[in-house]
Amino acid sequence: MEIARSIEEQNKLIALEDLIMNTLDFTPFYRSFIGFDHLANLMDAAARNEKQPAYPPYNIEVTGEDQYRITMAIAGFDENELSIETEHNNLVVRGQKADKTEGRRFLHQGIAERNFERKFQLSDYIKVTGAQMSHGLLHIELVREVPEALKPRKISINQQSTVKVEPQLLNEHLAQVSNG
Repeated sequence: MEIARSIEEQNKLIALEDLIMNTLDFTPFYRSFIGFDHLANLMDAAARNEKQPAYPPYNIEVTGEDQYRITMAIAGFDENELSIETEHNNLVVRGQKADKTEGRRFLHQGIAERNFERKFQLSDYIKVTGAQMSHGLLHIELVREVPEALKPRKISINQQSTVKVEPQLLNEHLAQVSNG
């Protein structure tokens, strides 16, 4: 009973979080933060909660510093039935299954052989470096490649050379200024 109650409470919290995200107004960000409009647009898009289907299931993991992997469970798909595209910081993975049910009669069809489209919003400088399939899993490798001009750099501080002034020359200069 406690487990069921705990799951029920978690579902209520998730529903409340969804409600809060859908009712937040991000317009103060637009008028208060100059140059952060891209971030505000991303927050607005997330708040609109563009629902994506749960199929196919996927994981996103960090594999190293500035390296990521998306793993999608796509059992039953061949490589030629998949497409992976990136455009304007969006990664789109599509699966187009050929209709092979013609002439087949199922008593039960529980294996999902349906077409899908899964979109991922990529951060700036995230690049797809490769993809491979093994054992019904599609692995997409990503890396963040920040340009050298945007990376932090260390600036050295040079010591200024101290100028020695001869006391006799200083006294002569002060005498000229006071007489002149």
